[in-house]
Amino acid sequence: MTWFHTFDPRPDAAMRLFCFPHAGGAAAAYRDWHRSVPPGVEVRAVQYPGRADRAREAPVGDAHVLADLIAEAMRPLLDRPAVLFGHSMGSVLAYETALRVRPAHLVVSGRRAAHVPRPGTVHLGTDEELTAELRRLGGTEPELLDDEEIRAYILPIVRADYRLAETYRCRPAEPLDCPITAIIGDRDPQVDTSNARGWAELTRAGFKLHVLPGDHFYLTRRRAEVIDLILDAVSPGG
Repeated sequence: MTWFHTFDPRPDAAMRLFCFPHAGGAAAAYRDWHRSVPPGVEVRAVQYPGRADRAREAPVGDAHVLADLIAEAMRPLLDRPAVLFGHSMGSVLAYETALRVRPAHLVVSGRRAAHVPRPGTVHLGTDEELTAELRRLGGTEPELLDDEEIRAYILPIVRADYRLAETYRCRPAEPLDCPITAIIGDRDPQVDTSNARGWAELTRAGFKLHVLPGDHFYLTRRRAEVIDLILDAVSPGG
């Protein structure tokens, strides 16, 4: 099994950036990120079980269990500073992994703070209701959702991920020793500045919040800005 995809291996990189996909997403969501980072940064995208090259594996429906598995796979790669970035559901998994591996920095995107409840029953809905939710949030090409065969492939993955996200409960834990940077879109229906600022309570180091134009998938159009914010956050004095 391959937990991390590296689209441009950089064995001499001074830092590793681990990227956690959103619900229904796969490592390919970050396939071009290496083009926007300097040579000293190696991008490693997390591949969750149940999709793409891991499609034969069952999805993991518990965030704590999945974080345990990711952290165990990540430990041999912590021979240099690590930065964890997650979007939406990926933010929760990045945070839970950070509790286990203690990275240099945690960057969360499109998600209210892990300890702020995110109630929801989308994972219990019909396929039609789940498809409607994907259309509402954007991030999935409409023509893919119109294709019956593609829907049959992606909806079980999305349902499992929504179950993970909607049943997740943050357990009491010591605050992180690393800083947290949060990034959200100004028109995101799932998160706003009030519940995103809660991430500050989960670290004893620094916290910064950035708001960019866009909806829940603002980073699709603003990838370069997001990467710049990550690089600024981890630079000396950032």
